Amino acid sequence: MRTVQGAALDGLRARVRALAARRRPERAGRSPRGGAPLADRGPAVPGLGAEPPGRRTSAKRSLRYAIPAPAPVPSPETVARAALAGFGVLLRALARPRPGEVRTSAAALRALRARRGDAPALVRTRSGRTVLVLLDPQDLRRFYAEPVSVLAAAPPDKCRGLDPGEPADSGCARGEPGAERREVSAEVLATGRPVHPSYVPFLAALAEEARHLTGSAPASAPTVVTLDLARARYAVHRAARRIVLGDAAAADEQLSGWLTQLRAEGRGVRGGRVRAARSVRDKARVRIEEYAARADGDTLVGRAARHADPTGTLDPVGQAQHWLLAMDAVPDTLLRTLLLLGAHPAEQDLAVAEAAAEVAAGAEPGELPRLRACVRESLRLYPVVPDLIRVTRAETEWRGVRYPAGTSVLVPAAFHQRDPERVPAAHVFVPGRWKNPGADQDIRMAPFSHGGGRCPGDQLGLMATAALCAEVLRGHRVTGTRPVLDPVGPLPATLDPQGIRLTLTRR
Repeated sequence: MRTVQGAALDGLRARVRALAARRRPERAGRSPRGGAPLADRGPAVPGLGAEPPGRRTSAKRSLRYAIPAPAPVPSPETVARAALAGFGVLLRALARPRPGEVRTSAAALRALRARRGDAPALVRTRSGRTVLVLLDPQDLRRFYAEPVSVLAAAPPDKCRGLDPGEPADSGCARGEPGAERREVSAEVLATGRPVHPSYVPFLAALAEEARHLTGSAPASAPTVVTLDLARARYAVHRAARRIVLGDAAAADEQLSGWLTQLRAEGRGVRGGRVRAARSVRDKARVRIEEYAARADGDTLVGRAARHADPTGTLDPVGQAQHWLLAMDAVPDTLLRTLLLLGAHPAEQDLAVAEAAAEVAAGAEPGELPRLRACVRESLRLYPVVPDLIRVTRAETEWRGVRYPAGTSVLVPAAFHQRDPERVPAAHVFVPGRWKNPGADQDIRMAPFSHGGGRCPGDQLGLMATAALCAEVLRGHRVTGTRPVLDPVGPLPATLDPQGIRLTLTRR
């Protein structure tokens, strides 16, 4: 006698067989009516050697005529289940991206690579957008090396929304400002220098504001403190305003609120919301101008104001807005780094010893190589920008396939940084990997990107985050964490900073 469960199982099997039949090779170039668009349809095939050597194929022609060879799989049901589930996650994520989250599914990307090899894969999202996904480190090397005249870099979400009427290349860290503005930004941020020239006032500001992370002044500090995202943001925002604009801006929470509102509005606002956003932007700009007029020369805006501007293209006030927003990544990274150190007591002891030795031995302030390695490892596991997207400005060719101008090219950085097939101990916290020679140039690791699109403030961000970690660990120990992490097993794919709670016990 058939049970209800048996009947339901038979029905499910019938549906899976029907889905598998709809993906027959003769229909590989078409989407089922009413279904999700098919992913990875054709253009990656010539890169696998299906075309004669030297022959070039147009992406449009491949989309229309190329029929992918069926991959050897155990059963049609397995093909349907893996493809529809995996690609569905990938397409849904690409169609509705959210700032700060991993937007591509590692399982779907592994399925793409198993099916097509390392050739670039053209994926069509549910919104109709076509994205060329790069799966091979050699293609990543070219992606980072291409100039902006070929691949136009798009700014990350954390820098969007400052001006609804402003172009995307308005000076964000990974945007495309003019050559003169890039040069000034690199000089102001001291790109490539581990310790910023203004490290004395910067480290003093970070040390003073770090008391908000641990409660209050040392004399009256509580024995046990709970550190969460709200407390971390408050302390970091105060320090950021002092570093960018000067000590007078330390308590200006209203300015940070305006910038947060502008970022939340995004670039897709319309009608009255555009006018409201412009009003808030104007108020923020006036406030920053007031601080810039009396800022010390060691602040970022003061250093930017010292540069001559014969062409009138420099905008220290606009740059200050972007620098303040870029510092928004520090609280999240700070919490994740301390959470990982709390789950790995041996690493925490080494970091504490380094922080104490810096004070005792009078070492160069701000270096902290071990703590910086911990911050880099935290960013490898949980990058601020998990996916890098650029747009071709002209026709390009990848693995013998030509793609028209306007093609979006995506590097799933979070996937490559935690790819167990190419990265040793990919899902484990191993800060020591960053002390190996050439680790910063490893093309698989891109916490700050590479080439011309590399974040110019990476060293300043590392200095600030490591200094805050050191200030916390000198006086406290991370004795409890939420969530609880397995110190030897694979770490979770995501860590929402909103859910992190750290118990700090005074030493």
